[in-house]
Amino acid sequence: MSDTPPPRTANSEADVLRGFLDYLRVSFAGKVTGAPEPEARTSAVPSGTTLLGLISHLTAVESAMFTGEKVTDWQATLRPVPEESVADAVARYRAAVDRANEVLDGCADLGAPLPRPGRSGSAPSVRWALTHMIEETGRHAGHADILRELIDGSTGR
Repeated sequence: MSDTPPPRTANSEADVLRGFLDYLRVSFAGKVTGAPEPEARTSAVPSGTTLLGLISHLTAVESAMFTGEKVTDWQATLRPVPEESVADAVARYRAAVDRANEVLDGCADLGAPLPRPGRSGSAPSVRWALTHMIEETGRHAGHADILRELIDGSTGR
């Protein structure tokens, strides 16, 4: 794994938030990419957390937050899809990130509600959603870093 430092972004708040989120997304995907099977779906910790479970969960969070996909059982998102390979899980995550970025590309006002078609109730602001996703992705990237190190010794940001 590479050890890329945090991004140097432009000075606007939107560029900083999106720059850090994209940095964490790439870092997280890098921690899962190339992980060996069956270790990527096998837990090495008492909580039962797995690399493929984490990427499945973050895929669901990206989709729920930015494209309005409904999740009825968040605990279920932490279980890997049985027939999905590591490469397929990473591709599905990256596709969810691409769809999320398409939505964000249309959001000029960080204080405006995040557009989430098909969802009832009030939506969080774009600023809140970006900040939450930085926290969520960063936390799970840390989990993935530890799990990957336990699997094959790989480390890095």
